Amino acid sequence: MPKVAYHLYHPETLTSRVIFASPHSGRDYPWSFLRHTQLDEHAIRSSEDAYVDRLFECAPQFGAPFLKAGAPRAFVDLNRSPDELDPALIEGVRRTGHNPRVASGLGVVPRVVANGRAIYRGKLTMAEADRRLSGYWRPYHRQLQKLLDRAIADFGEAVLVDCHSMPHEAVDGIVRAGAPRPDIVIGDRFGASAAGWIVDRVEAAFVDAGLVVARNAPFAGAYITQAYGRPSRNQHALQIEIDRAIYMNEAEIRPNENFHAFRRLLRGIIAEIAATGHDRQRLAAE
Repeated sequence: MPKVAYHLYHPETLTSRVIFASPHSGRDYPWSFLRHTQLDEHAIRSSEDAYVDRLFECAPQFGAPFLKAGAPRAFVDLNRSPDELDPALIEGVRRTGHNPRVASGLGVVPRVVANGRAIYRGKLTMAEADRRLSGYWRPYHRQLQKLLDRAIADFGEAVLVDCHSMPHEAVDGIVRAGAPRPDIVIGDRFGASAAGWIVDRVEAAFVDAGLVVARNAPFAGAYITQAYGRPSRNQHALQIEIDRAIYMNEAEIRPNENFHAFRRLLRGIIAEIAATGHDRQRLAAE
């Protein structure tokens, strides 16, 4: 089993209401898991948000906590509801209406990785699914809610930035002829998961750094954004998707020659995002 459910990095002094989290960059693939898959050690990583944790790990330097998954996405998907169990993979699960994520094999315990490649030869037991939920999914989400609660207690509001990466071809279907190709997609559930001024601030941080940004297409935010985005309770959540081709060789799943330059660029963006709400706080104090 993966060693831990999550890794949490605290700032020396908490000064930001923003929590950065990476639920899909876990890469602890123990032999006990790999020997039950029909994929090799390279193919099993194809749905991982590889190196996203390295891109955002500087967040604590700007007063914001950073939470990342310990278990890989192919083992348990932290960006799915715990009841999104796949009857085609897990014994004893009944079909209860159509869920497109589950139907495609991308439930909370995934049946496939990228390009629909099956992870297992047979089925898993319900007991195994429960072990993954209780040992990894629930601890991660308990910790995430604690961080949000702490931010609300200290600053009056919390902002969750859920950090992801997307395949380069993911935006092919939304790019109009002659239009610039998005480097970043921000998902806020079409305005439902975060206040507009917060999303504007995050978008401006990327645009000011010279990146092209789209909103909600083709990714509007999945379970985490939907479950934690509660603007009426001063708890905001948005999803960030970064084009993998900017910083990594997708075929080989390794950093490319632009990785370090992009990480430096992103460092300034993270600093801007971590400062979200500081100006409003000063005005309120005055």
